Amino acid sequence: MPSFDTVLEPNLVELRNAVEQTNKEIGTRFDFKGSSAKVEITEKSAKERELSLFGDSDFQLEQVRDVLLGKLAKRGVDIRFLDLSAKPVKLGGDKLKHPVAVKAGIDAEHGKKIQSTLKASKLKVQAAIQGDAVRVTGAKRDDLQAAIALLRKEIADLPLTFNNFRE
Repeated sequence: MPSFDTVLEPNLVELRNAVEQTNKEIGTRFDFKGSSAKVEITEKSAKERELSLFGDSDFQLEQVRDVLLGKLAKRGVDIRFLDLSAKPVKLGGDKLKHPVAVKAGIDAEHGKKIQSTLKASKLKVQAAIQGDAVRVTGAKRDDLQAAIALLRKEIADLPLTFNNFRE
């Protein structure tokens, strides 16, 4: 049976390049001179990554975030991979740190949402959650292509990618 996997995978090479370009621009800009503004990327595990934005004030933290988002957009990394909902944390002195989680892998909640969306569409496909991916199988290739189109339209809050397409 034809099948494909629905996954949530950021392009880590482009993400790292965008962080490096952001730090380079921060180093050359006059308004950041003498400040602690920078962006760091840390790997918590094989799938979890976090960006740390540093700045001396809320305004400077916003500027660092804007530079980073601009660099990500230029490098073709969807900003929906970033979880910007966390609040900035005060460090010693006037310094602030804003932790930004990088989403990778489909969690159980979104997996169930994908399954229910496909089930409600009345397409002749089945969806099964497999770890941090959702495998969609169907009898016809056209049904799978319709499922991809439906998921792109309905699940707009996640930058889903579709791979491992098999006949």
